[in-house]
Amino acid sequence: MRIALIDYGAGNLHSAAAALRRAAPDGTLHVTASARDLDDATHIVLPGVGAFADCMRGLQAVPGMIEALEKRVRGAGVPFFGICVGMQMLFERGLEHGTHQGLGWLPGEVRRIEAPGLKIPHMGWNELRLTQAGHPALRGLREGDHAYFVHSYHAVCTKPEDCLATTEYGTALTAIVGRDNLIGTQFHPEKSQATGQVLLRNFLEMT
Repeated sequence: MRIALIDYGAGNLHSAAAALRRAAPDGTLHVTASARDLDDATHIVLPGVGAFADCMRGLQAVPGMIEALEKRVRGAGVPFFGICVGMQMLFERGLEHGTHQGLGWLPGEVRRIEAPGLKIPHMGWNELRLTQAGHPALRGLREGDHAYFVHSYHAVCTKPEDCLATTEYGTALTAIVGRDNLIGTQFHPEKSQATGQVLLRNFLEMT
């Protein structure tokens, strides 16, 4: 197993790397800013912290990285995990401080959370509601398991089947997405203790 954790200046790399090493102690992890390192990766992880547009610009600034992602993830079907804004970038567009194009791998857009009377960002531990409980990415997770969130914007899926789990914060917010070889979480699995480890192990078992 060869895991590529993409470094484009917009992710909590140290914590994400530590969580991945715990989930796959026998695997090889490369924290990389080189598109070439995706060529032999068996699993690819894209973290993301900050604003949607800034993260997209950071990813676009890495020579050949988006082209390599398209080739390996979309073309070759290599399992892919997007974390927080790394998940949001899977969608067609983000509406944070204007309209910004995402990778467009999943139909939908990223909008500001509307939760009257509640503080934004949505920050801290919250419960998961499993909307596609039979999905293999959710194996071992239970209704009501807790995960750690920090976000002001949320993904709105055009196709309901792409939303694997939600969390409640004034309204139902997308917490986990998935389709084919893609998985993404709005929460941080590296900060979500047992819930995060279960999800990462399920991802790393994908082939």
